[in-house]
Amino acid sequence: TMPGDEVRARYLRDRVMTATPSQRVVMLYDRLSLDLMRASEAEDVFTAGRNVSHAMEVVAELRSSLDITVGGPAENLASIYGYLLGELVGARGGDSARLAPLRQMVSTLRDAWAQAGEQLCTSGPTTPTTAVGSWVG
Repeated sequence: TMPGDEVRARYLRDRVMTATPSQRVVMLYDRLSLDLMRASEAEDVFTAGRNVSHAMEVVAELRSSLDITVGGPAENLASIYGYLLGELVGARGGDSARLAPLRQMVSTLRDAWAQAGEQLCTSGPTTPTTAVGSWVG
């Protein structure tokens, strides 16, 4: 590895370690968006498939972070993540037309998480954090 790679890796690790739970979710959505964009723009099936497979890993991570015992939004997100995984399986099988609607859905979810995280940060310590905290383990 090159020295710049090590610095970048350390920066990214530090950024993740100091992030709030909602910021980590936003980071996962950012990576998921990148994977979907790369898969959409890939010039060969192998590259597209590799990016879709990584997107599936990210969705699986998002899904495993849910605390579905609290019900409500967590259950809804579990259903959305199940849908995303199913569509990604189809896209990995060569149906790349499925990627565009997924990109829009992920963008909407990412923005909602970012907004929720900002509201928690700006509303001060008196606001319970269970709204976002209950969704992320």
